[in-house]
Amino acid sequence: MSSELQAYLHAHIPLSAAMQVEVASVEWEHVLLQAPLAPNINHRETVFGGSASALSILAAWSLLHVRLRSSGAASRLVIQSNRMDYLRPMVGSFSARSSLEDADQWPGFMRLLERRGRARLTVTAELMAEGEVAGLFSGEFVALGYETAQDG
Repeated sequence: MSSELQAYLHAHIPLSAAMQVEVASVEWEHVLLQAPLAPNINHRETVFGGSASALSILAAWSLLHVRLRSSGAASRLVIQSNRMDYLRPMVGSFSARSSLEDADQWPGFMRLLERRGRARLTVTAELMAEGEVAGLFSGEFVALGYETAQDG
């Protein structure tokens, strides 16, 4: 699943390839993405804030993408709003680990998506570097349209 998600991200979200994003793990509860410093460096030789935010958004989006696909639902998934708090500079490779803000909301999210063709859910991510939390992300995502996914 990790290599499949990574190929999807690189093909459909070219920024992820430019950032050299790697999918470290994909689980029902979490998606972990990582990226090296070199393509994401800023003028201070630390991780560029935009890259840190982008990795967090990608991790959060990927969690919902994987869950929707696993549930047999095909929909367009977009971010509506987000907040990123940067806690410390990152001087090397970095990662983002996403999870649902409230896992208990998943069944209601799916019911609403199926019934109304639109549902909203908040996903969080921890940005990690050098074994410490370097940032916190929270984003609200909207799934639009609902179809049964077809294998193809």
